[in-house]
Amino acid sequence: MFNKILIANRGEIACRVAATARRLGIKTVAVYSEADAGAKHVAVCDEAVLIGPAAAKESYLCGDKIIAVALATGAEAIHPGYGFLSENADFADACKAAGLVFIGPPASSMRAMGSKSAAKSLMEHADVPLVPGYHGDEQDPEFLQAQGDRIGYPVLLKASAGGGGKGMRVIEKSEDFKAALASCKREAISSFGDDKVLAEKYLTRPRHIEIQVFADSQGNCVYLHERDCSVQRRHQKVLEEAPAPNMPPERRAAMGQAAVAAAKAVGYVGAGTVEFIANQDGSFYFMEMNTRLQVEHPVTEMITGTDLVEWQLRVAFGEPLPMAQHDMAIHGHSIEARIYAENPEKGFLPSIGTLRHMDTPDAVSFELGAGANGDPAPVRIDSGVREGDAISPFYDPMIAKLIVWGADRTQALARMSTALAEFRIVGLATNIAFLKRLVEGSAFAQADLDTGLIERNGDTLFPAPAAAPLGALAFGAVALIAAEKQAAVAVSANRDDPFGNALGWRLNGNYRRQLSFADDYTAGTEQKDYKLGVTYHTGGWHLDLDGVEADMELLARDGAELSIKLGAASMHGAVRRDGENFHVFTGGRHFVLAYNDPMAHAGELETAGGRLTAPMPGKVVAVLASKGQQVKKGDPLVIMEAMKMEHTIAAPADGLVEEILYQVGDQVADGAPLLAFAVE
Repeated sequence: MFNKILIANRGEIACRVAATARRLGIKTVAVYSEADAGAKHVAVCDEAVLIGPAAAKESYLCGDKIIAVALATGAEAIHPGYGFLSENADFADACKAAGLVFIGPPASSMRAMGSKSAAKSLMEHADVPLVPGYHGDEQDPEFLQAQGDRIGYPVLLKASAGGGGKGMRVIEKSEDFKAALASCKREAISSFGDDKVLAEKYLTRPRHIEIQVFADSQGNCVYLHERDCSVQRRHQKVLEEAPAPNMPPERRAAMGQAAVAAAKAVGYVGAGTVEFIANQDGSFYFMEMNTRLQVEHPVTEMITGTDLVEWQLRVAFGEPLPMAQHDMAIHGHSIEARIYAENPEKGFLPSIGTLRHMDTPDAVSFELGAGANGDPAPVRIDSGVREGDAISPFYDPMIAKLIVWGADRTQALARMSTALAEFRIVGLATNIAFLKRLVEGSAFAQADLDTGLIERNGDTLFPAPAAAPLGALAFGAVALIAAEKQAAVAVSANRDDPFGNALGWRLNGNYRRQLSFADDYTAGTEQKDYKLGVTYHTGGWHLDLDGVEADMELLARDGAELSIKLGAASMHGAVRRDGENFHVFTGGRHFVLAYNDPMAHAGELETAGGRLTAPMPGKVVAVLASKGQQVKKGDPLVIMEAMKMEHTIAAPADGLVEEILYQVGDQVADGAPLLAFAVE
C-alpha cells in the first residue's frame, strides 16, 4: 500500500480521504490556498503546503504546482477528490509522466466520458438507450435552434464538458432558445473552459437514478447498486438516498448491468458513477458518466458496508476489488442531505459569513460498523468546516453532508428529521429549515419522486412567512433577562444590592417592561415587529403579546439550553445570541429575533438611493442595459457570476437606467451599486 499520498482538494472531501488514509496508516499531504490557511483539511493532514492565492485557477486548479508539491514531499500518489482536477485527463497524464499514481481512472477513460456528446455516441454503439437529442460538434446557434425545434420542447441544453448542474438550461419554447444558449455557453466557458453544448429532449417528471460502479486493473467490474438523486434545484442535488425507492430487482439488475457495460466499454478502472434518467414507467436512458467519486457516495457506503475511498486506494495500488458482484447485498436504507450556506427564500442565494455557532447532532465522521450490532452509525456527518470557520465567496458554500441510516426508509426518514432539528447554525443563512420541510413533506415521505419535486411542491416548501409564536419570543425574553442579570452581577460591588441584581424588584408593585423584537431581515421577507410585555413576579414572569397572555417560569438553564414552563406547557429550546440577534431553536424550528435595544444608539440606515446592488461578491459577466435606456419591471439588467452560479439583477420597477457603473469582467464587492436607476 502507499506510504504517503497528496490530496489535491479541500473541504469535506479532503477530510474524508484523510480519514480513510489515517485508518490505513497512510501519511497525507494537504494543499491549500491563501483563503484556506486555517481550514479543517489543513489541520487533519500530516503535512500542508501553500499553493497559491484564493482563486481556484491560481491554486487548486494548478496541476503543475500540485505535482511539484507531491514530488517535493515524497508522496507516491495523488487523490483528486471531486471537482477541481478530478476529471482532468491532462492532469492524470501529467501525474503519470512525473512518476506519480493518479488515484482515479485512466486518462483515456476520462476523455471518452468527459465529453457528453462523445459519451452518448459511445453508448449508442454499445446499445445503451439514449434520450432523443443532438450530440454532435456543430455549434452554430441557428443550427442548434433548428435541432431544438426538431426534438420538440421542452429541450434541455447541457454543457458538453459540464457537471454539477453548471451550464444547463431548460427551454420551454423556440423563441427563448438563443438567449438560453448564450447564457449556457457563458457559464460553460467560465466553469469548464469549453462552451460546447448538446441538446436533448427534456423529460417531464423524470427520476434521476445513478449506479455506483467500480473496476480494477485485472478486468473485474461491479456495481454497488443505485442511488436516487431526483430531488434537485437548479439541476443540483439536494437529497440523495440508497437504495432507490420502488425499484424492482429486475430493473436494478438491468440498470446495474448497463452501467458495468458502459464502464467496460471505456476500459474503466476505479470508482465511477453512471447516471440515468428514468421515466415513471420504468424505462431509463443513459445521461452521462462521472469519472470520479461522487459527493453522495456515503449513502452507498452505508447500505453496502464498504469504504469506497479505501477501494480507490487499493485499486490504484494494483490490488483486485475487495468484493465480487454476488457479495453486494443491500442492508437498510440511507439518506443524505446537503447542508449549504444559502438562503432558499432568496432563490437559494449563497450566504457568506462566519460560522459563529455550530451545534450538530450526535454523530460520527466516517467509520465502518459504528452503530449497534455492526450496523452503520445512525447519523454521520462529513464536513470540512468547524465552528469559527468562514464560508468564503471563492468556493462551494457546502457546510456539511448529513447522512443517516435506518433499517428501512421509514426509520431513515425519522432519523433525518430529528438530526436536522438538532443541527443549529448561527452566523449565516442555511437551508436547514427548508431541508426539514422537504424531508417531512408528503411527496418525499411517500417517495413520489422526480426532478421537479421542489417546484411542484413550492407552496409547502416555501410557505408564506408566519408570525413567531409566543413560545419563541418567550425563549428570547428569558435569554435576554438572564444575560442582563449576569451582566449586572458581574459589575455589582454588592451582590445583595437589589438594584444590582436585575431581578425586577420594585418597592411598590410589580415591575413591567416592554421588549421589542423583530424578525431578522435576513429571512428575505417583510420585517414584523413584536411588542412583548413582561411583568416580573416572584418565581417568574407574566407575558402578554397582542392580547395573548401566559405565565412563564424558567425551569432549567445549561448554557444555551433552556427549559421553560409557558402556561401549562413545558418547553425545551436553545438560544444563541449573535450581537442583537437572538437565534431561538425550539420545536425543530429556528427563529431569528432582532432585539431593539431602547438604550442603543439607533444610527442612520444607509440606503441604496435607487442604485441596484450586488447581492454578494462576484464578477459581472453580462450588461444587458445601457445608459439612458427605459426598462420595464423585471427586465434583466446585469448578470453576475458568484459562487459558481449566475445571478440576474432585474429592474425593480419601470424606470430609467441613469448610469452603468461596472462593465463585463469587473469584480464587484458585496453590496456594490451596479447601476444608477430612477423609478418612473
